[in-house]
Amino acid sequence: MSTLAIMGGTFDPIHYGHLLVADQVRHNFNCDKVLFIPAARPPHKEGVPISSARHRLAITRLAVASNDAFMVSTLEIDRPGPSYTVDTVKAVHQLYRPEKLYFITGADGVLEIMTWKDVNQLLSLCCFVAATRPGFDIGNLKEKLKDLPEEKLKNIIPLSVPALDISSTDIRRRVRKGEPIKYLLPEPVEKYIKNHRLYL
Repeated sequence: MSTLAIMGGTFDPIHYGHLLVADQVRHNFNCDKVLFIPAARPPHKEGVPISSARHRLAITRLAVASNDAFMVSTLEIDRPGPSYTVDTVKAVHQLYRPEKLYFITGADGVLEIMTWKDVNQLLSLCCFVAATRPGFDIGNLKEKLKDLPEEKLKNIIPLSVPALDISSTDIRRRVRKGEPIKYLLPEPVEKYIKNHRLYL
């Protein structure tokens, strides 16, 4: 596989925002595949209750089933300990040997990248695509990351994605309050959430 993108996340639940960003990156960077990797234990969410890996993996598989360019990997779920991005990126290199590797994250995630494990090594192993809403101030991104060497900073590419203001947090809140979640996520995911009584 020559060009691969990684879409990591808790996916609790996965929604159309994730899928739209993944497809934009696939198109813009000519990726052969986008690999969705649900996190097992995200280090930045220590102490935050998240749904079981089994449920999050199931809904991720349901969400991407209709797109041949999307694949789901259990890399992080199968690995013991916290899900560090640098370990995942190394594992993807070993498994798939991509010529080019992109890691998709939101602009807010990139702003915290200096706190990530082995950030310099990480930025030499892949390019980061920072998905931003139209009108996002890219200058703010450069200013926050000014401690990074110039050649590493080049490996962070902002990508403006049509504003889809959907969040997993809001979907969970809606489910708890009995509000509709239709059209925020794929129908099979909506059905799974209802059948398994997730987020109540």
